[in-house]
Amino acid sequence: MKRSITGLFVICCTIYSCQNATRNPEADAHADSISCSSNLPARFPVAGHDSLSMKTEKLSHAGMVWIPGGAFNMGSSDGEGRQDEYPVHRVQLPGFWIDAHEVTNAQFREFVEATGYVTTAEQVPDWEELKKQLPPGTPKPADSLLVASSLVFTPPDHPVPLNNVSLWWSWVKGADWKHPSGPGSSITGKDNYPVVQVSWYDAEAYAKWAGKRLPTEAEWEFAARGGLENESYSWGNEPIDKGRPKANTWQGNFPNYNSDWDGYNGLAPVQSFQPNKYQLYDMAGNVWEWCMDWYSPDYYATLTGKTSLSPAGPEQSYDPMEPTVPKRVTRGGSFMCNAAYCKGYRVSSRMKSSPDSGLENVGFRCVASN
Repeated sequence: MKRSITGLFVICCTIYSCQNATRNPEADAHADSISCSSNLPARFPVAGHDSLSMKTEKLSHAGMVWIPGGAFNMGSSDGEGRQDEYPVHRVQLPGFWIDAHEVTNAQFREFVEATGYVTTAEQVPDWEELKKQLPPGTPKPADSLLVASSLVFTPPDHPVPLNNVSLWWSWVKGADWKHPSGPGSSITGKDNYPVVQVSWYDAEAYAKWAGKRLPTEAEWEFAARGGLENESYSWGNEPIDKGRPKANTWQGNFPNYNSDWDGYNGLAPVQSFQPNKYQLYDMAGNVWEWCMDWYSPDYYATLTGKTSLSPAGPEQSYDPMEPTVPKRVTRGGSFMCNAAYCKGYRVSSRMKSSPDSGLENVGFRCVASN
């Protein structure tokens, strides 16, 4: 991925094909995880969101679903998992509430209007913070190039190699949650679409204001499985391109041609597809969803040999692909996920991104413990 600041950042990503992969955790011990958001220099931390006041009324569970507590096998058991999805381990969780669908533009607007919150993408980057994520000695660009921006999907009009994500992602000045594709775009008439171009900090701030929180990765996967055990997807094991459309993903040749077989070329309104068995919508596809957890590729290995009670992720982030850049977990896949590139819609699939990054295919949903 590359910023619109020409010549400043060369963003690359180590990608490997996953459409025919049969994964062996031992053989893949040194393999890097695919990531649609790797090697992005973190922009800057958002200050001041801790001072946001919650809604004054008692938390309402309207629009949420109660997930009964229980135990499940977390991780990949379908032979297609990447190295960070292993080993499968047993997890026990108490019951919790979770939003039935991703947080929408209308919901996020209510938050912004009530608090005056300014999202990460709307702020000018702080060079002193930004350079901490860059190679030593990287020169400071002109102030005119350090502008409020966010990552926008800019697909080519022809087939391209899938090992260079800068061919379909660009930093765009003026892209934010109100203008998800840049200054010429708008969310007018899209109140029921998932909000995007929100950083992890933005999602956390909204959740706190709403009297909720972001889900742990374990809570997210348990809810996404909908009571199914050892299945590949939130709907079962039927391949995504068989039968009726089941999620908003990419059909055709990624990233230049989407056949729109599922009815959408880009984001879809929430609740456009059938829910899983817990009556949760879009637990696969549409947008990646922020989780509370820090990312570490070997975290699951620390949870074997016993049933883990409410695991909350590692104490700190470590991504061997970018050791200096802290990452938070994202889950669920997006409208850009394609079997030839990334089956991010698999229920155990894990991705990660720096918490100050905003992307056109990342949103969130919230949970509550009571």
